[in-house]
Amino acid sequence: MEGEKHRNNQRRRPGLSPPHTLRERLFHTLPNYSGPYSVGILEIEVPVRESRTFGRIKRNHDYALRMDTVLFSIFYPCDTSSYESKHGKKPSKPTWLPRPRALTSKGYAKFFNVPHLPVTAYIAATTMFTKIPAFRNAKLAGDRSDATPRQSSSAYSQETCVENEEETPKFPVIIFSHGLGGSRTCYSAVCGEMASNGFVVVAMEHRDGSGARSYVNIPEGGQLATDLNLDNKTDAQRHYMVDYIFPKDNAQDTSPHNARGVDTELRHAQIEMRMSEIEEAYYVLELLNNGQGDLVYKNNLRKKGNAGSSSKGLEGIDWSDWEGRLLLRNVTAMGHSFGGATTVEIVRQSDRFPYIGQGILLDAWGQATPKFGEVTHQSLRKPLLAINSEAFMLWPENFQRLCDIGKEARDGGAPCWMMTIKGSTHLSQTDFAVLYPQWMSILMKTMVNPRRAVYLTVNSSLEFLSQVLPSDYTAGNTWMNEGILRTKVLVADEIPRDHSPNDKWMASRLRIPNELWLRITNYFRRKPKTTVVATDIKGRPLIGLVNFALGSEVWMHLSPDQEKKAVTSDLIESDNHAQRE
Repeated sequence: MEGEKHRNNQRRRPGLSPPHTLRERLFHTLPNYSGPYSVGILEIEVPVRESRTFGRIKRNHDYALRMDTVLFSIFYPCDTSSYESKHGKKPSKPTWLPRPRALTSKGYAKFFNVPHLPVTAYIAATTMFTKIPAFRNAKLAGDRSDATPRQSSSAYSQETCVENEEETPKFPVIIFSHGLGGSRTCYSAVCGEMASNGFVVVAMEHRDGSGARSYVNIPEGGQLATDLNLDNKTDAQRHYMVDYIFPKDNAQDTSPHNARGVDTELRHAQIEMRMSEIEEAYYVLELLNNGQGDLVYKNNLRKKGNAGSSSKGLEGIDWSDWEGRLLLRNVTAMGHSFGGATTVEIVRQSDRFPYIGQGILLDAWGQATPKFGEVTHQSLRKPLLAINSEAFMLWPENFQRLCDIGKEARDGGAPCWMMTIKGSTHLSQTDFAVLYPQWMSILMKTMVNPRRAVYLTVNSSLEFLSQVLPSDYTAGNTWMNEGILRTKVLVADEIPRDHSPNDKWMASRLRIPNELWLRITNYFRRKPKTTVVATDIKGRPLIGLVNFALGSEVWMHLSPDQEKKAVTSDLIESDNHAQRE
């Protein structure tokens, strides 16, 4: 039965990707995207409309959470015709590690609380030259991919469906919020995959002290949230740095067994700032969609000479291509870990975010998610998809909080799916798992192939969006449909705990029974047949430490389809009982 889901899963021809340089091939490389569109990327930092601070948290006698500019990358379907001709221009790709790369590496060392030198040296030897496989500042795609148009199955769409018959495609939008220690590039695998399937994905870089390190360029003559001493700064130094903010006297508030729990004052203030940054990013999207791209270009602070910037800036973009091309009335909020907590609150606040239509939670940090009534008295009433890692599923308090969130959505009349990817850990949905698979296997005890975990995340999200988006948002796209959301729901008592670690490693790693023997036999075993396991875009099997058969790679915990069946069964049983009487 499970294998039936995959028979119609035809392999598509992926879009063109920029070539890998020799320097990239010698180090860690990110794989090309599998969707039918080529992927473009651009980077924007602009002053916010109103600089302000958030909360009462201070560091060094100054407010720690301050918003002066907003920074994000946009992954989008692009036209590569200018690169394909014999005399076409050479494609430019952004670096995966944000600039300045050495100082960003030090930021990660500070975040992980380890010495700077070995971390910087190791990153320099592995991912310093890694590039994102996307075309910088490429033209927005003007035609649909070679996908065959189809009718959308928007069974749970909350909007009236209108068929889009225009020749020039308009693209649905996703706003992505990163987790603790993340950045705008840390989820390029997921964001790029979604873009290759016809989405415009805005990958935020939050400056709320949740990232490892970020640089804020100071706008000329702009009003700042608080006073800064700029007297001794040259034009090249007009910026300040935002590092990770550790909770005061509670640095390990992320730990499952921390007696003091989550620092809700800090985390709630950070969520508020994150939502404000997302509002600013959405305003920039409106400018692009309204034909005011030149204004965005004029105010962009990520340009040659500024901190963290490429010399390319936003050069060479024809902003008229973006006018009227974004579908902004039904935007998807998506986030990982703390970004998942942020997504829950965004989806809740319908009055503030009327343009948000649904949310996707990637291994959400449930303990940091405000409970209903703590921040807003609005409840969840929009569709939700939660994709967990097995490591977080085995964290009882976090899993229960996510179940409560799912129940809140269901009680509000919204469809909700919650599932777990077998053999995955918390970083399985990030680029770190793709770039450092051996370390993930050895240290985190990740069993699933990291690229397969990304594909499961993306394909589940596409199945979800095909059901909840209006048909004019999905028409013309042939998204992968593995039938993942049709997986049978587990009974609560059936949740497998074979890989549950001891309390010390709760939420951070799995336990692998007979690990040494498994690794030895895994090393010498033959490659499994491609009909047994999933494959990449070139048909190569995606082998993990443990290989899960197609159709049985996830556990499903909540599903509206199963609820409908249960209600139907109850009604039938009730009718039969009435007839017997």
